[in-house]
Amino acid sequence: MADEKWQGEFYCVKCKEKREAEGDVVVSNDRRMAKGVCPVCGTKLNRILGKA
Repeated sequence: MADEKWQGEFYCVKCKEKREAEGDVVVSNDRRMAKGVCPVCGTKLNRILGKA
């Protein structure tokens, strides 16, 4: 599988705000997820993506 990127809105739990960020797409427990880093505080971000 090619290195897939996803760019869009993540919710930062530490900042309690939505942030625009870019992350790598990974598959965990048969779910596609985007994993990125908050541009403000540096916390790891996760977003569950739809099935495709």
